[in-house]
Amino acid sequence: MSTRRKVSLITLGCARNEVDSEELAARIEDAGWDVADGADGADVVVVNTCGFIEAAKKDSIDTLLAAHDSGAKVVAAGCMAERYGRELAEALPEADAVLGFDDYAGIGERLDDVMAGRRRDAHTPRDRRTLLPISPVDRSASRVAVPGHGPADLPDGLAPASGPRVLRRRLGGGPVAPLKLASGCDRRCTFCAIPAFRGAYVSRPPAEVLEEARWLAGHGVRELVLVSENSTSYGKDLGDLRALERLLPDLAAVDGIERVRVSYLQPAETRPGLIEAICGTPGVAPYFDMSFQHASGPVLRSMRRFGDRERFLGLLGQIRELAPDAGVRSNFIVGFPGETEDDFEELAEFLSAARLDAVGVFGYSDEDGTEAADLDGKLDPAEVAARVEELSTLAEELTAQRAEDRVGTRVRVLLEDKADGGGFEGRAEHQAPEVDGTVLVRGAGLALGEIVEVRVTGSDGVDLSAEPIAGDA
Repeated sequence: MSTRRKVSLITLGCARNEVDSEELAARIEDAGWDVADGADGADVVVVNTCGFIEAAKKDSIDTLLAAHDSGAKVVAAGCMAERYGRELAEALPEADAVLGFDDYAGIGERLDDVMAGRRRDAHTPRDRRTLLPISPVDRSASRVAVPGHGPADLPDGLAPASGPRVLRRRLGGGPVAPLKLASGCDRRCTFCAIPAFRGAYVSRPPAEVLEEARWLAGHGVRELVLVSENSTSYGKDLGDLRALERLLPDLAAVDGIERVRVSYLQPAETRPGLIEAICGTPGVAPYFDMSFQHASGPVLRSMRRFGDRERFLGLLGQIRELAPDAGVRSNFIVGFPGETEDDFEELAEFLSAARLDAVGVFGYSDEDGTEAADLDGKLDPAEVAARVEELSTLAEELTAQRAEDRVGTRVRVLLEDKADGGGFEGRAEHQAPEVDGTVLVRGAGLALGEIVEVRVTGSDGVDLSAEPIAGDA
């Protein structure tokens, strides 16, 4: 019988957090612990929290309290723990430890302390942007802990002679996995607190990304979803603004990888060469996760962002000129301070013209430490809620129509799960995991993890149904 102690890892939030959790899992195993599949029987439950918006923070607190009720020791890690540190520890005595990103390299020692009942003072949060040089190209020599970037604790920062080490343990199965390109953000959007606790922008070296891609392929992954806070900035700190364009063909050529998908694109940084690389590289999905946030020029300027309705429609035109069936999704904030009815109508008109495949609508709320929290012109919460409902209804109608327009077309679907009642559930190139709808495929001779060419036969909201094209299955 194993005498190794057990840790359960619970991941909340985005795909970037999933990568961070899998780094933590590898470090925990290296330290002599077992990573349990569930919380039952675990000695310690580590909750990788999300600190993005109020609802996510509440979910993190509820999960920590539930873990405490299980009788296990409880550790808070991740974005909320990094962002609030000592304040969270004082407000939540049920947590046996609150760990920041600087604790990840020594996670084994921290868990030993928790099991021995040794309380460590939680960190005092600081703006992590200040830990790295202002000039992006000077950051590669820094020794700042950056979750999801592999070991930062090797002598002199050197990788082993055998090549980059993959510091990751998969916590789930399936043919799809996120692969982190970079961490942090240099943008200064007035509504966003992420740069302050995630830090300045740091790209992972291409060799490290490729090695992890090969490792994931060896663990059954067929689709790589490239994640970061801003994928369009990849390489700027490496001295190569076209690094992502050069990397995509190499990733698509990794043996076993059938599809590469890029997420988190900034419209202001989406260059023609990058559009061409995404639309024209075999094995790369013609998919654009565009962070528009609004379409009114004045609101976007107040957000400290680029663009307006005309510019964004022009960008979409460039994409569809190269790939008419490209998938596009985006998120939008309504009720931002100073948003007028005309601004809101401008956003609604943009949505009607943009033909997006998936849309997320969020009502503005103040975030601690952001510039927008101090802006004048705050809207009444009831008005914000009404605008959210109106735009969400419009978005549902428009995305359902966009899905219906795909009926009769041919798409390539990665089969990911068996469907109730027979068949398989998967995703086409225009659908990202968890957020953009699915395709139900029924037919003989199909297998999980394969990509099949199908003809779309129906739609239900953003979801599609399809049948294999004769001779493909």
